[in-house]
Amino acid sequence: MTRLRQACSLSARAAALIAAALALPVCVAAPPDATPEATKSAPAAGSYREIKWTDLIPKDWNPANYLPDRRLGFLGDMDPDAQVAFADMRLAWDNAPTVPAMDGAKVKIPGYLVPLEEVRGETKEFLLVPYFGACIHTPPPPANQIVYVRLASAVKGFRAMDTVWVTGQLSASRQTSYMGTSGYRIESGSVDQYVPPPR
Repeated sequence: MTRLRQACSLSARAAALIAAALALPVCVAAPPDATPEATKSAPAAGSYREIKWTDLIPKDWNPANYLPDRRLGFLGDMDPDAQVAFADMRLAWDNAPTVPAMDGAKVKIPGYLVPLEEVRGETKEFLLVPYFGACIHTPPPPANQIVYVRLASAVKGFRAMDTVWVTGQLSASRQTSYMGTSGYRIESGSVDQYVPPPR
């Protein structure tokens, strides 16, 4: 009976990875409550322009192409075939290509904050991700859907999964942390609570 149950349900890891991959095309555009204008590529204050998460993915690259064969989802997480398939997918996602034109771009992008360090309620380093739960409740997205942010000075008042705007100069620079591998980086940027534009 136990084997029958195992055979009829996806392993936890397979289900999480498939859900994360399938969520990307839908969720990368903006956090909740955002209107279409919130993520329109247009000049923002100063020389920074608002971008969408899809702007960070090369047009010919699809994360779903690297998902393990769905039949492997019926295997347990400890099955050697499943482990090899998931390791291959994770390697492809961690090395996901970036968009050369975005290297050096001055951008403003909405997303969810994943703190990498927090001291006395202050945050200086974090990952910016496109959908709620990424890196914390679900596997990390592909590297081209994670931005590593290091502020010039620590800020207070931000918690994990807060919806924020990050403004700064983007560089296509890979960074590995215990929460995931990022394909982009913003140094000395600024972070603000996300407020959707007026309707």
